[in-house]
Amino acid sequence: MSNSINAELKMQLTSVPSKKPSPSGSNRMPTVLYLINQYPAISHTFIKREVLALERLGVAVVRVAARAGKELVDPGDLAEEKRTIYLLQRPSALLRATISSLLLRPRGFGRALLMTLRMMRRSDRGPLVHAFYFVEACGVASIARGVGATHLHAHFGTNPAELALIASRLSGLPYSFTVHGCGEFDKPEFLALEAKIEAAAFVVAVSYYGRAQLYRWCKLSDCRKIKLIRCGIDEQFNAMSEMERCEAPRFVCVARFSREKGLDILIKAAAVMAANGHKFEVVIVGDGEGRKEFEILVAALGLSGTVRLRGWLNNADVRREIISARALVVSSLAENLPIVIMEAMALRRPVVATQIAGIPELVIPRETGWLAAAGAPEALAAAMTECLLAPREQLEAMGRRGRERVLALHDVDREAAGLADLFATSVSQQNDIAIAEDRPLSAAVR
Repeated sequence: MSNSINAELKMQLTSVPSKKPSPSGSNRMPTVLYLINQYPAISHTFIKREVLALERLGVAVVRVAARAGKELVDPGDLAEEKRTIYLLQRPSALLRATISSLLLRPRGFGRALLMTLRMMRRSDRGPLVHAFYFVEACGVASIARGVGATHLHAHFGTNPAELALIASRLSGLPYSFTVHGCGEFDKPEFLALEAKIEAAAFVVAVSYYGRAQLYRWCKLSDCRKIKLIRCGIDEQFNAMSEMERCEAPRFVCVARFSREKGLDILIKAAAVMAANGHKFEVVIVGDGEGRKEFEILVAALGLSGTVRLRGWLNNADVRREIISARALVVSSLAENLPIVIMEAMALRRPVVATQIAGIPELVIPRETGWLAAAGAPEALAAAMTECLLAPREQLEAMGRRGRERVLALHDVDREAAGLADLFATSVSQQNDIAIAEDRPLSAAVR
């Protein structure tokens, strides 16, 4: 590893707070290498919150990503970008790490190569893609050795989990991963999800729905590995003391411009409401490759004065948009449990959402919001209309109940403490194995 990379690793470690006793009572907190495809990213604020909460507990977190997200606008994201090691920025270092792994750890190299071949079997991606993942994993293992990592953790069960698994084979470190989105559940066989779960120390689900889906795609004996650690809301939402009233006929939607978010359904629902004579506004915060298509649809339906596309905003501006709205609208066709629902409820705003996946775990009909059938503009329009016509007292009561529910279930520090316990247990079990095999502790990373 080059001197420049060593210097960067030292900067990573010196920026971590001094370690505190672990939540489970151990005196030594783990050093966890966090592996993410894009970090930071506008739509991945939940990862940043988790990382910062772990560091408040004293866990040393080393951020490693393939690349940074695009169009970063939030100051917190820009600060995280400076603290992240990017694999694709150093192709020569990846090559050196691969050669070093072959020469210095041939057995681990062989195990990792066999696992890579296993990942190729039913994959919808070509062999060259997996070969490149292998090279990236060599880089991850090299970084892990350089920082003295004791555990690898990936976010998403797609290629980050594959890199973590291969790097685990190369380094001998235990690994885990968190499953967030619908993508893993759409094609679990092509992602070798069962094999990833089998090899992991544990796997994190972020909702009951997500846990149930993982139960479907793992061996019965591996169900014990599936742990529920919810995504958390941080102090900028928790600290809100008084409800800021909003009687404006305005809805806000925060989403990427991708098919699964169902934004065309939302726009068509707005057309139904407008045709029924209702006066209101829909603000869509987000962006993506499909923006032009949605702009055309808004114009074609004569909604240019009703539906506004704001683009990406920083976290503070998103918060202001939610507060200035009567309710949040989620029109998704596929989800797990959207973070923005937690944020809106923490800000005492009801939610109008499609009745899918983990959403009903937070959105209780006429208690904290309204649910509508997915893919049905008329049903979504009916729910939004009911919200539009609801008296202020009803909206405020829903807001209070929603805030109570989300704070009870999604406190980021409490959830991070549970995750820190899992990391500490994984490291302890790895050391127990090393003692049983009569080899030095953490020998795999020396």
